Amino acid sequence: MPGRPCRPVRPRGHPRAGRGRGPVRGWARDAGGVDACPGGGPVNAPEDGSTDGRPDGRADGRTGGSGEGARQPKPGTQTVDRSVAVLRSFEDAARQTPTEIAHRTGLSVSTAHRIVHALHATGMLAQDPATERYFLGPTTAILGRLALERMGATLLQPELTALRDGTGEAVSLGVRAGDEVAVLLHLPSTHPLRYEQPPGDRNPIHTCAMGKTLLAFGGDPVAMDEPYRRFTPATLTTRAELDADLRRVRDRGFAVNDEERLPGVRAVAAPVRDGGGRVFAAVALQGPSVRFGDDRLPGLADAVRAAAGRLTDLHRHLA
Repeated sequence: MPGRPCRPVRPRGHPRAGRGRGPVRGWARDAGGVDACPGGGPVNAPEDGSTDGRPDGRADGRTGGSGEGARQPKPGTQTVDRSVAVLRSFEDAARQTPTEIAHRTGLSVSTAHRIVHALHATGMLAQDPATERYFLGPTTAILGRLALERMGATLLQPELTALRDGTGEAVSLGVRAGDEVAVLLHLPSTHPLRYEQPPGDRNPIHTCAMGKTLLAFGGDPVAMDEPYRRFTPATLTTRAELDADLRRVRDRGFAVNDEERLPGVRAVAAPVRDGGGRVFAAVALQGPSVRFGDDRLPGLADAVRAAAGRLTDLHRHLA
């Protein structure tokens, strides 16, 4: 899901070139072991060099302004908002001090300390006694595992594996998170040149096939102001453009990302429904445009739609 052009500079949150370790997030490696850049699309690696893909680079996803007073929260929600911001800051850094958390979230150091200590007391965060750095704790791990299980994600993985093995291309399962798509599961391609985005990555909803699928068959429209953020020349930046594309998605039953997030990456996605018939996730095939040509795209679309249907059937049995 297209994003930013290749460049040697790596801002915080941008994938590193792999030093022989194989493909890393958002990058591809050709058959000769040379890093290329059609692959990947983490929202936290923007083209403008900011610290993440949100408009002001904040880990809490809030837009506009700076510092703790930038947004006026609803009464009674400020503590929750700040706690979520602290937890989400660990998407970009596995272990942090309260001062580092404050820097990533825009909170004051004293506020970050207070929230970190409260989360530590509940097991949402744990602390390394040697370094005194904090990391996601056992309570967070348990809740995450339960969330995946109750969404059926773990039971759906064999079907995703079959889709990956049948096409040779990367497969992702994603859900909506506001105006982003959060990746729940990702299976890498079997090819040396491939697209990768680890679970937990987020992509702007208007730029990716999974996002357009969730918009077309789901509920709420995007809340973003126009023009939407542009990542490539192909990015849809107005509501009229997006609505026209969503009508095509509904007509044909699948969505296409045609280099709208990263140059050289295409994707096709279809909706997965729960026991009540509501779309709760999207499944996608993703890869370099050289393997996702117009001649092959219809076959990939058929494969992802068939897999989405089987995933829907599996999930209905869980209801």
